[in-house]
Amino acid sequence: MKKDVLITISGIQTGEDNGSDKIEIVTGGSYYKKNNKHYLLYDEIVEGQDEVTKNIARFDEDMFHITKTGFTNIDMSFEENKRNITNYITPFGSLLVGVDASKVSVVENEENIQVDIAYSLDVNYEHFADCTLHMDIQSRDGSEVITLN
Repeated sequence: MKKDVLITISGIQTGEDNGSDKIEIVTGGSYYKKNNKHYLLYDEIVEGQDEVTKNIARFDEDMFHITKTGFTNIDMSFEENKRNITNYITPFGSLLVGVDASKVSVVENEENIQVDIAYSLDVNYEHFADCTLHMDIQSRDGSEVITLN
């Protein structure tokens, strides 16, 4: 059983050489909670591309993990004060990406779930940017989120 949700994702990526880039995505998705873990499934469309990237996020109060497959492919984990390294596969080649999260916060209430992540991003062992990510997950019909046991 899944719950239809509206997901708002906003982020800021600040690099030393390239200034700040802001993103904001609003999309629909599915949500459920099982064994004290949150699961979020949603599609992402890159402007100018026909192929969709499917996203599966799994998270709790200490960790946020996302898997993207499609136009781009990546398996990223964000854990406070822990460095994680992964390959970011794009149609143009593969990059080695390091993520060092300084903050992972998940706040759940009756109306929504708020996820806030602050992290440092490096590409091929070179610091690339300091980033923040905010997700707001709300039920489309205004009712509570579903918990599966």
